[in-house]
This record gives sequence, C-alpha cells and structure tokens, in this order.
Amino acid sequence: MRTLQADASLIDSRTAAWRLLVTVLLVTLGNSAMYVVSVVLPAVQAEFGISRADASMPYTVMMVCLGIGGLWTGIWADRWGIARVLWLGSAAVLGGYVLAALSGNVWMFGIAHGLLGLLGGAATFAPLMADTGLWWNKRRGVAMAVCASGNYIAGTLWPPLAQWGIAEYGWRPTYITLGLVCGIGMLLLAFFMRRPPPALTLPATGAAAPARVTPWPTERPFGLAPVQAQWLLCLAGVACCVAMSMPQVHIVAYCTDLGYGAARGAEMLSLMLFSGIVSRLVSGWICDHIGGLRTLLLGSALQGVALLMFLPVEGMISLYVVSALFGLFQGGIVPAYAIIVREHFPAREAGARTGAVIMATLLGMALGGWMSGWIFDMTGSYDAAFINGIGWNLLNLSIAGWLYWRTRQRPGRLVPAQ
Repeated sequence: MRTLQADASLIDSRTAAWRLLVTVLLVTLGNSAMYVVSVVLPAVQAEFGISRADASMPYTVMMVCLGIGGLWTGIWADRWGIARVLWLGSAAVLGGYVLAALSGNVWMFGIAHGLLGLLGGAATFAPLMADTGLWWNKRRGVAMAVCASGNYIAGTLWPPLAQWGIAEYGWRPTYITLGLVCGIGMLLLAFFMRRPPPALTLPATGAAAPARVTPWPTERPFGLAPVQAQWLLCLAGVACCVAMSMPQVHIVAYCTDLGYGAARGAEMLSLMLFSGIVSRLVSGWICDHIGGLRTLLLGSALQGVALLMFLPVEGMISLYVVSALFGLFQGGIVPAYAIIVREHFPAREAGARTGAVIMATLLGMALGGWMSGWIFDMTGSYDAAFINGIGWNLLNLSIAGWLYWRTRQRPGRLVPAQ
C-alpha cells in the first residue's frame, strides 16, 4: 500500500518538474545497456568466435525481456508504486552487468542481458513514461518527451564512454564499472519517487482537470473495443521499431565493415541518439499542439525517408550526416505511443497499457536487431536489411493512418481529462 498521500494540486507544479528531472536521470542510468551492447558487439564476436547474427543475439534477448518486463513493471507500478519497482530494477542492473562481465560464452552473456532488460531497463522506461503522464496536463507532451529523452541521453552518453573503456581496459572491467555506477545511482534516486501520482486522486476528490478534445470516449478508443485498439497500437509499435533498429543496432558493425572502425561507429550512434533527444523534445511540443496520433504519423513518414537515405551512402562524412538526420526524424515516435495511450485510454490503466505498447516497440527492436544480422549473414550486405526496414515502416504508417482516419469519422467533443 502507498503511504504518502497524493495531492491533485501538484499536477503541472514545481514538484512535478523536480520529479521529472529525477526521472530523466533514472532513465539515463537504467537504459544504458540498450546501447552499450551495440558497442561491445564486435569485441564479443571476436572473443567468442561467432557469427554476426549470433553476436546480435544478446541484444535480441535483452530487448525481448525489456518488452516483457515493461508490461510486468507497468502493472506492478499501478499496484504498488514506482519506487518499489525502481529498487528492484537497480538490483537487476547491477547484477546483470556483473554477470555479463563474468560470462564465458555468448549464451551466458545473453542471459545476463536478459536480466538487464527484464527487470533493469524495464523498470526505467514504460513505468516512468506512464508515471510522468499522470503528473502533467498542460504540458504533458513536452514532459513525456523529456522523460523519454533520458533513453537517448543514455545512447549519447554511454557508447563513447564504453568504447573508451573497452579500448583502455577491456569490455569486462567496463561492464563491471557500468553496473556499479548505474545500479547504485538508480537505488539512490528511487527514494525521490515515493509520492504517488496526483492524477490518480482526481476521480476520488472531484478535483477539476483541464478539458481536452477527443472524438471518442476512453471506453471506446478510436471507436474500437479497447483490446482491438491495444493490439493495433502494439502491431504498429513492432513495425516501426523493426525499422528503427537497423541503424541503431548495426551502425557500429556497419562502420567496421566499411573500414572506418568501431570508434567511428560509436560516434555515429552517439550523434544519432543526441539528435534523437532534440527530436523527442520538439515532438513533445508538437504533441501538445496536434496530439499523439498525428505526431506518430509525422515521425513514421520521416523515419521512412531517413532509411531510404542510408541506401546510397557509404562515405564517412555522409554517414555522420544521415545518422544525425535519422535521429532527428525518428526520435519522437516511441513517446508518441505513450501520449496516445494517455489521450485515448483511462488514467487508471496507464501503467499496464503503456507497458504493453512499449513492450511491442521493444519486441520490434529485438526482432529487427536479429533480423538485420541474419539478412547480413545471408547476403553479405546491409542493403537488403535497410530495404526490409523500409517495408516494416510502411506497415506502421498504414496502421497509424487508419487509426487517424477513424478519429476523423466522428466530430470531436469536449470531455474531462482522465
């Protein structure tokens, strides 16, 4: 049971802003392994003497577990509060990194990354996205974009640091250090997250909330049964992230194959994700003005353009430019799903439903990371992998477009914010 009393007046308050800062730090620490594993991929492949697809397996395992864990931790946060979930996650991050560092083969390495995803990274993404949406109304899009930006801050910060540690000390000592820093940091920050979200008290207290325009009541999102709407959003999430994973997972290996070295690839990944931070903040502002669904449509279309741009490019400077553009184009896609859930489903279901959609996006990342490695092994080139990503992106664009079309079939009406 939660022992701290929530206060509806805290919505959009200074307390909410300080909580958001702590949230960003938690996301930055908890999601570090998502990007470090891409940097360590060439070293692990060489040490264990395995194929590119097998070396991509730990990433796939971690992303599958991260998705499943996002659903679990979202449900747990709805029931027991976010702080307890974060304490469990901090232990998993520390233990996962250390176990990976002690691994003697790629299978144990993969299991360790499963732990990092299932209880570590999962605790600091979907539940924190849902929690942030319950602290903001007027600037909800920007606030949730700031929260999601912690994921890309992790991608900007940790790859070059990990690459430096690998080059100077080896990947195993680097992993142990990351476990200590991220695990202990999460443990301490979680103490600031014990207050329950004020939005959950609004129905009980009768506190007023700003109205919003929606064409359908939350009991019929997009005019569909909730389970139908949920499955469509999940399928869209899988599709967009199969496409998204190709550059994010394989850019380091791609640069190594082209002869530019892993360090250049790590820099491109860092640049891509730094651009994603800018994209997420801008997309949050856009969400506050046009809504989550139209923001998803915009991001999906631009991501498809960026994937097309990778096909003719092999020069180092050109790859830096396209990597930056890819980050700018796709960074707002995943946060848009959390906004869509907040806009179209009841607040009391935010953790579980956000967790389900985020699970789908991470399963898409997992599938796409492995699929791109498999296609490379079959063809000896990443061109076919980029084309595969473009096809999945078109599926995402089709689903988002159909849902948007359904919202245009009934005139909007003013209802209380949930």
